Amino acid sequence: MQIVETTNEGLKRAYTVTIPATTITARVEGEIKKIAPQVKMPGFRAGKVPANLVKKMHGEAIHQDALNATIREAMDKLVADHALRPAMNPDVALGEGYEQGKDAELTVSLEVLPVIAAPAIDGLKLEKLVVPVAEDAVTEAVERIASQQQRFETKDGAAADGDQLIIDFTGKLDGVEFDGGKAEKAPLVIGAGRFIPGFEEQLEGAKAGDERTITVTFPEDYPAANLAGKETTFDIVVHEVKAPAEAKLDDDFAKELGLESLEQLQGLLKGQLEQETAGLTRTAMKRQLLDQLAAGHDFDVPPTMVEAEFSQIWQQLTHEASHEEDPAAALAEIEAEKDDYRKIAERRVRLGLLLSEIGQTNGVEVTAQEMQMLVAQAAQQYRPEDRQRFMEYVRQDPMMAAQLRAPLYEDKVVDFLIEKAEVTEREVTRDELQAAIEADTDGDKVEAKKPAKKAPAKKAPAKKAAAKKDEAEAEAEKPAKKAPAKKKAAAKED
Repeated sequence: MQIVETTNEGLKRAYTVTIPATTITARVEGEIKKIAPQVKMPGFRAGKVPANLVKKMHGEAIHQDALNATIREAMDKLVADHALRPAMNPDVALGEGYEQGKDAELTVSLEVLPVIAAPAIDGLKLEKLVVPVAEDAVTEAVERIASQQQRFETKDGAAADGDQLIIDFTGKLDGVEFDGGKAEKAPLVIGAGRFIPGFEEQLEGAKAGDERTITVTFPEDYPAANLAGKETTFDIVVHEVKAPAEAKLDDDFAKELGLESLEQLQGLLKGQLEQETAGLTRTAMKRQLLDQLAAGHDFDVPPTMVEAEFSQIWQQLTHEASHEEDPAAALAEIEAEKDDYRKIAERRVRLGLLLSEIGQTNGVEVTAQEMQMLVAQAAQQYRPEDRQRFMEYVRQDPMMAAQLRAPLYEDKVVDFLIEKAEVTEREVTRDELQAAIEADTDGDKVEAKKPAKKAPAKKAPAKKAAAKKDEAEAEAEKPAKKAPAKKKAAAKED
């Protein structure tokens, strides 16, 4: 095999590779001898089919497989002999005039990873912004849970705003009952806005035992086409009127939640709040760290990796812009800053390569057990019957495995660097911590530049070693609300 380098400019490499016909032919002959004993053909005993007939029957497929295998070996040899570190898969083209029995002429082009000088990790200085959890924050969290667990007590007299009614209702369109418009002993809170407009308001002043017929018009955008925009009537029977009961934040309240005491509930909520702020604190430290690394290291990065990262950013932004109230204006806004986004992509790639180099130099690893947990977690998004197949796929596809591994590896490198850094602590409020995270830096400004009124989108997996984007703002995890029961047709779609 002959390898000739034709391009060596920056990170770009190109080669012509000539694979002798004799090498390909030898592999073909070897494959024919290997499969001949398994070939069956009328008129011949099993395993006695002549090689020339096997070649006549299966020669084209065997040759193609042999050619592909030979090309893969040639690429492996090219990478090994020239000590290449491809940034992406090489672009390999077989000469148009190739025929069986001739030498295979390949043209190979690729970009290589840059040689990064030993990254400077000494002298890193970070400020750890600490938010003490105040008692009033814990109290607010308890009260928030109490508001979600609102209880009602039976009362005498007429229903007022905020009261709960237990009702039967039957909906009719042009005097005929319609599907989904009927319920028995359904709870309705006046003023909650869970039923279609006008429904709740007409029950204000109702008493237990009352029977009423109300008229309401369904919204024009109501999902059921037969009801959208239509005037309907509902026959109502009121069974009970209940008033909101004042929540007592005591041990009995905690026991209703399955806990032993109010003190235990407060402790759990305090731990949750501390965990939330710890996540925000780490996000702020990571941003400082990446800014320092970016400022101290500048090297060429492979354009193909930058383009892949930019494509992810751009796809995310254009998707979100297309769902804005004025898509054309939102698209024009991000189009005007396209160059900025490309710089962001370049920064991410550079930081990703830098973190990878630091990790390798300092022996940071993702263990086999950690990798197994990652794969198992990723498999949970699939149906139970497909999970094992997904796990097998990851084991057989190094690129997929690397994609799953990359975020955890980056986090481990970041943790390693934070431990090496000189860290000073400063107490701040939660608002100050949020402001520090959201502040523009010279780094990753995708969140700051997004079209307005959009929530942070989920990040797609990074390509190879490309850096994972920092979230500009961590979402505070609040006590979970109970899932609302499915509503009948009278209930408004949330």
